[in-house]
Amino acid sequence: MKSKEETLRNIRKKHAFIIDMDGVIYHGNVLLPGAAQFVDWLKRQNKRFLFLTNSSERSPEELSQKMARLGIDVGPGHFYSSALATAAFLANQKPNGSAYVIGEPGLIHALYRVGYTMNNINPDYVVVGEASSYNLDTLIKAVRLVIGGAKLVGTNPDLTGPGEGGLVPACGALVAPIELATGRKAYFVGKPIPS
Repeated sequence: MKSKEETLRNIRKKHAFIIDMDGVIYHGNVLLPGAAQFVDWLKRQNKRFLFLTNSSERSPEELSQKMARLGIDVGPGHFYSSALATAAFLANQKPNGSAYVIGEPGLIHALYRVGYTMNNINPDYVVVGEASSYNLDTLIKAVRLVIGGAKLVGTNPDLTGPGEGGLVPACGALVAPIELATGRKAYFVGKPIPS
């Protein structure tokens, strides 16, 4: 078993870091102890780093602003979300397609950026991410569209995620009722799924 000092020596040798955000850097709007110091160290040492998040709610610009509010100054180029991964995946599967989206602006904007349009009549895909707008009406619409032929895609398979007050339902939990009602399995894009 490696000693703590040997582990730290190995970390210091690394040139690049991929860092999870939710539950690692912060819980909701609460910065976790040591996060700011770690990011400061990365910047002082000129390490390359990328924050990954399965949350599809925010754009890289919004994630950068959130981190700034928490006291960490990091530009938008240091963030990659499940919304961006989902948009890239869909653009590769069907360029300039359409989607019915249950999700927040970060997901919708990522889809627009790759040439997707929003469509609640006959979309190519029903795309589900974390969404405060999730309700019975959106669920019914999604079920009917999937039964009608739209493919079901989730931004990530997480059933729960960390919030300030404890666990909250995440994308996998929001997709489950659609899968159960339609008998169709969703394709999930976010980590740890290799896309």
